[in-house]
Amino acid sequence: MTRSSNAWTSKPAAGSRFAASGSRRGGKILWKTPTSTPLSSRKNETSVGRVSEVGSQARAWKLSATGNKNAIVKAAAADEPEEKKIFGMSMISIGKFVSLAFMFFCILFNYTILRDTKDVLVVTAPGSGAEIIPFLKTWLNLPLAFGFMWLYSKLSNVMSPQRLFYTIIFPFLAFFTSFAFVIYPLKDFIHPYGAMDAVLQVVGQRFSAPLAIISNWSFCLFYVASELWGSVVVSVLFWGFANQICTVDEAKQFYPLFGLGANVALIFSGRAVKYFSQIRANLPPGVDGWALSLKGMMSLVLGFGLLIALNYFLVNKFLLPRAKLPTSAKPKTKKKKSNMSVPESLKFLAGQKYIRDLATLVVAYGISINLVEVTWKSKIKAQFPNPNDYSAFMGDFSTYTGIVTFTMMLVSRFIFRKFGWGTAALITPIVLFVTGIAFFSLVLFSEALTPSIAALGMTPLFAAVLVGAAQNIFSKSSKYSLFDPCKEMAYIPLDQETKVKGKAAIDVVCNPLGKSGGALIQQFLILGFGSLSASTPYLAVFLFGIIALWIKASLSLNEQFTEVTKEEIKSEMAESEGEVKIESKVGEGGFVDGEVVPKDKEN
Repeated sequence: MTRSSNAWTSKPAAGSRFAASGSRRGGKILWKTPTSTPLSSRKNETSVGRVSEVGSQARAWKLSATGNKNAIVKAAAADEPEEKKIFGMSMISIGKFVSLAFMFFCILFNYTILRDTKDVLVVTAPGSGAEIIPFLKTWLNLPLAFGFMWLYSKLSNVMSPQRLFYTIIFPFLAFFTSFAFVIYPLKDFIHPYGAMDAVLQVVGQRFSAPLAIISNWSFCLFYVASELWGSVVVSVLFWGFANQICTVDEAKQFYPLFGLGANVALIFSGRAVKYFSQIRANLPPGVDGWALSLKGMMSLVLGFGLLIALNYFLVNKFLLPRAKLPTSAKPKTKKKKSNMSVPESLKFLAGQKYIRDLATLVVAYGISINLVEVTWKSKIKAQFPNPNDYSAFMGDFSTYTGIVTFTMMLVSRFIFRKFGWGTAALITPIVLFVTGIAFFSLVLFSEALTPSIAALGMTPLFAAVLVGAAQNIFSKSSKYSLFDPCKEMAYIPLDQETKVKGKAAIDVVCNPLGKSGGALIQQFLILGFGSLSASTPYLAVFLFGIIALWIKASLSLNEQFTEVTKEEIKSEMAESEGEVKIESKVGEGGFVDGEVVPKDKEN
């Protein structure tokens, strides 16, 4: 610690996440920090200091208490050579960002190809259609997600993080590769089309969707595996790894930017899907275009998957041994206890309001986006009945999603800095609310709008396809650029056990639970009112009700996240000066202005 008159600057010892700078007046420590952002040091602050992440400096100082509780004692750490910085960031931090951004690029490149391919496979399969999707999400995707959560929880208790990562990702790559080169070419031999057609003649058309799942079981398995890639590899493996190696201040600076490379991947993967769609269209009659396309696209998935594993290995081998890790990721001395079972883990997590609000955000997004997705995809099939045209449209959709999301990523950094976590978390539900109004208005009042649509040179069907595409593009772009970074930042202050098990429960179970919840709502309404079109007004009511709950949970989580940050500040200062109290208020620009006051001098 250095001191000049009233001004002071302190820095914790290596491994601590917080520091502070400011002045001492009348026994009070004055400080200023961005909302929901932990304190860190900046030298030579005046009476009110602003705090940012502690980087590697030439000398570290720490505060400690002696017999006199109010005395401040400085201790010098070992000298270290000054680390080279670029744009104010250490080379280690830049290494973290580059490696994680590249990993996210590869993961999202694969996910875009898998997402577009799975929809074309199941929607255009014999005897199938968009109506199969709610049944897949409810009766296949959700149970398998629970099964994976159970398996992941068990494996996390017996495996190291590195071994667990490889154990999860390699089976995905093996399945997708074998599907293209082995399973799909045998589809006519392994799919019971004849038997299911005979059953359909007996039970009637109302059971066509469940029977189509059995008839096209390998396509449905590919669909579920592709969905799990998004939940498991993106949410659990990537974001879990990022949370383990990034500090809160690094997360605030880098998380919004991780998606830049990922959405460049959306653009390129969308062009790849379009390219293979055009190849199929130009093949001579009698050649199975899907077989050729799947082999090419799954080869890309395998190649980028191996790059993901290689990048993960190199980061753990060469970067992390020299990197500063979050305090919550480091080993802590605590009472040893037995591992909780899966039901005990879920009960433990459900008992925490913080985790419940976080789960509400994930479930609400899944339900909201699913309430319009099936209707939109059924209209795409009506507009583009040919699989080549359907796939080409989805390739264009992915490309435009990447472009819009890339732009939103650039804007998101300004939003986080200017308005803070709370505002950023509210943008996604508001976007869904506005675009949902536009989509449902077009569906419900299509007859009244037909003359206006015809004047634009479009049919009501094509207009619905375009409006649904715009709704998905803007909602997904706001999710990738704002919702996901907000969600991941909320995990960082949690302890390691809650972070690992909470993330597995929320991302692996709550994500498909939201999608399955939307699918169940659609199934009950269709059965109750006879058709999807008759139930559309009620779907709109459900959508806006879910969004209202989403906004309420976001506001609650913002208050808790801010409180957790203040408690961590209080804990750090208490270790150095004794018992303290924090007095704070939200000031201009989304910043928290306040004082850290030793209780024995607060009067």
